[in-house]
Amino acid sequence: MFPDRSKAPEFIIPADFELSSPKIHSISGERKLYFIPTPGLQAVKLEAVGNSQRLSIPLQKSLVPSFTLQMLTEGTKEQSESELSEFFDFHASEVHPMISYSHEGMSLLTTKKHLLEVLPVFFSLFDQAIFPEESLNKRKSQRKLSIKMEHEKSASRASQLFRKALFGGNHPFGQEITETHVDQVSRVDLVDYYKTKLWTSTEFFMSGDLDDQELNSIEKFLNQLPYQKETHSPDLPILNSLPSIDEDRSTALQSSIRIGTWSIPKSHPDFMALSVFNTLLGGYFGSRLIKNIREDKGHTYGIYSSLSEIGDFNYWVIGADVQKAHRQEVIEEIYKEINLLATEPISTEELEVIRNYLIGQMLSRFSSSFDLMDRFRSVHHSGLDFDFYMKKLAFLRTFGAEDILTVGKKYFSNPPFTEVIVG
Repeated sequence: MFPDRSKAPEFIIPADFELSSPKIHSISGERKLYFIPTPGLQAVKLEAVGNSQRLSIPLQKSLVPSFTLQMLTEGTKEQSESELSEFFDFHASEVHPMISYSHEGMSLLTTKKHLLEVLPVFFSLFDQAIFPEESLNKRKSQRKLSIKMEHEKSASRASQLFRKALFGGNHPFGQEITETHVDQVSRVDLVDYYKTKLWTSTEFFMSGDLDDQELNSIEKFLNQLPYQKETHSPDLPILNSLPSIDEDRSTALQSSIRIGTWSIPKSHPDFMALSVFNTLLGGYFGSRLIKNIREDKGHTYGIYSSLSEIGDFNYWVIGADVQKAHRQEVIEEIYKEINLLATEPISTEELEVIRNYLIGQMLSRFSSSFDLMDRFRSVHHSGLDFDFYMKKLAFLRTFGAEDILTVGKKYFSNPPFTEVIVG
């Protein structure tokens, strides 16, 4: 009997969803190695991630950490930039910096066959980088050009100004990065950051098909790596939020809009319901904002709503690039959709569509062996573990329309929110 191709396959919510926590190995300096075995997979991924020390340096030196990370492969005491590049290419290996507001480090993707040969060279980047002056000058020129181009893009500019509106221009998370900041970076700054701040409270995250003997060999390498202990948390300036920023561009045909405000962390009891509200509002292609502003009115190619975090701060933001002539109408429609979602129960049909979508999306994020470690690391840095996903799945199976109304009234009932328009 042939299947009926006119009907979509029935979506079945899995009864069980088991995640094995990483194995934890102790490394010198009170550091930890989190290891997830991947039987049969001949690729190995290792990430060394520490706490960013960007907040401990002056605002005018904010670009020093990113330049430091990006230049680790520009040459060591033993090998030039070209020799390092050729070595990693020959051994089918990739090395990348990892940079965010709160964390920084390096990642290595290689093969099990070449692992023990590649590790010494990879780890030489941790204490033997030389930061050639010529390479630094080249990168500074490239960064200036990048800053200029990003400033001209209304979407990038709007995102930057939204953070400025939330945190204030004198806050490390809200400051505007300009070409002047690039001029402030010197080789002396990079060397000092590299030697005294870079590897602070480092943790290691590894996935691969490795036995105990191989792990012991890797641990010997890790024990020899430099590290810094976190001494104290820097004093941050008081938040100086602005209600709105409007940067008009008379010749622009479109405007980039950002609307949002402060939110809650993953550990908060309301977070699961809030994430569903956010997805219904603008977190997927069937969202309320997409249907209204893209499909019904045709004012934008895309509009989204997302939950974000920077360090210990959490916020939600709606973003869209719209026809300039209709930007005020779009803003009004955004508030209209927020109010409807916060005050009127969603239909049973919409509820089941979003339930199936979110469960399917969540499970798809565990489709590969490396996904497991990525998902673990994303919650680990929020002080959580795999139990977060188990609780999330349980919530997605059972939430109802009343849960959405409750968080809507609690977190979205006090407009207007912070608004930024560029264009």
